[in-house]
Amino acid sequence: MKLRHILKAFANADQIAEGIKNNIWKKQHIEEIAKFRWASCKTCSKLDTKGDECAVKGTQPCCSDCGCSLGLKLRALSSDCPIGRWKELMDEETEDKIKESIDQNEQPGKDNKPNSDIG
Repeated sequence: MKLRHILKAFANADQIAEGIKNNIWKKQHIEEIAKFRWASCKTCSKLDTKGDECAVKGTQPCCSDCGCSLGLKLRALSSDCPIGRWKELMDEETEDKIKESIDQNEQPGKDNKPNSDIG
């Protein structure tokens, strides 16, 4: 376990928690994002399949640059690749607001016409 990886983990505790949550309670759209990100990671020279550079032993595959378990990092929408192969998409608060907006617009009896101001 590398000290620099442990220190980064404390700074990114919210992203780690998001990755854990999304890994336990799987959602189709997040799994699609994780699959897309994994396609990039599995061809990267920083991929550590043995676990030598993982911040926590036994969490491989991980990124040797940041030490993150890819099983969690790929599912954290607020996380990005440390070497720029993929970017964060949104934070959890923004995702919740978007879901709430979608749910409100899909309520029975609500006028679901597209917004003519867009486009």
